[in-house]
Amino acid sequence: MPPPFKPDDMEKKIQQVEYEEYKAASELPADDLSLLEMARKTVEDAYAPYSRFRVGAALQLANGQRVTGTNQENASYPVGICAERTALSTASSLYPGVAVQALAVSYRNELGSSVKPISPCGICRQTICEYQQRFGTPIRIIMAGLTGPVIIIRDAGSLMPLSFSSSDML
Repeated sequence: MPPPFKPDDMEKKIQQVEYEEYKAASELPADDLSLLEMARKTVEDAYAPYSRFRVGAALQLANGQRVTGTNQENASYPVGICAERTALSTASSLYPGVAVQALAVSYRNELGSSVKPISPCGICRQTICEYQQRFGTPIRIIMAGLTGPVIIIRDAGSLMPLSFSSSDML
């Protein structure tokens, strides 16, 4: 039988997320704005006939190249892939061994508004964190809709506190 719980054995910890919020994309530095505009344009290439929720992502790589990706749905619903993972897979295939410096993500909701920042889903967050750990360099995440405010996270790990990683498998 386990020993009884004693409050003195517990330590409460708080983890906070620091981010930048801009009222509009026009306030962004030029490099961030152009990457976000690329993601916004890429939204139109998404294949989202079921959800009608088109997502585009654009990556800035350490070698100066940029890569885009879109969500790709499938009638067998769980088979689809998100824009962020499409872009990361493309970058990894075209430029193996090259780190990702920034990822911009935007969307167009055909059934509603597209004015608030969008955040990567849990699977994408895990994947982005693994890319960051793999290359040992932070990945900035720029999140926005087609208009409205923009949020920038300086380090992908902020989106996935206590994430599972390769070090957990040792």
